[in-house]
Amino acid sequence: MQKLLLGIDAFSTLIGKTAAWCAVALTILICWEVFSRYALNHPHAWVFDAQIMLYGSMFMLAGAYTLSKNGHVRGDVLYGFFSTRVQAAVDLTLYVVFFLPGVIAMTWAGWTYAQESLAIREQTFSAEPLPLYPFKFVIPVAGAVLLLQGIAEIIRCMICLRNGQWPRRGDDVEEVDVEKLKEMVQVKDSDIQALDRDLTAREGKQ
Repeated sequence: MQKLLLGIDAFSTLIGKTAAWCAVALTILICWEVFSRYALNHPHAWVFDAQIMLYGSMFMLAGAYTLSKNGHVRGDVLYGFFSTRVQAAVDLTLYVVFFLPGVIAMTWAGWTYAQESLAIREQTFSAEPLPLYPFKFVIPVAGAVLLLQGIAEIIRCMICLRNGQWPRRGDDVEEVDVEKLKEMVQVKDSDIQALDRDLTAREGKQ
């Protein structure tokens, strides 16, 4: 079961990191448009629509990745004081009551929405229109991936209720933990303080 959960995490991570390249494309597109508009006096009407579609795709496809890393913001300030089993019970209730109905509805409605857009070959409303229907298919895709990750989180809640501890998640890029870094390189606070005193003494002699 743990391999299955980590496999779903890896899939969500792959989708999220692939979608992150939209940020690079956005940066290049905006820089190029600014140069074209002000240096060449040649703006493009379609760029604004392309920016919205790229940002929207990145935002939606990153949802499952963020959930796999437990990175969504929690509004309940009391949650952190609960025991792990109580946390799992609260999460499981919220997943079943709110998450599953909402995401299933989004995926279902998004698929219908995208099909209708494809049927009429929908385009953006601008002087230089772009095809809009490919972007709308991002909605059901993002919903399906988010739903898959949500099922993995529900399984994690059940495992935590049974075992009393949360299952391990996959490793990813994290902020530097100074204390862990000290342990890795076997450096103590006293060593750092001694080095500071030595450097201060040397500067005083100079």
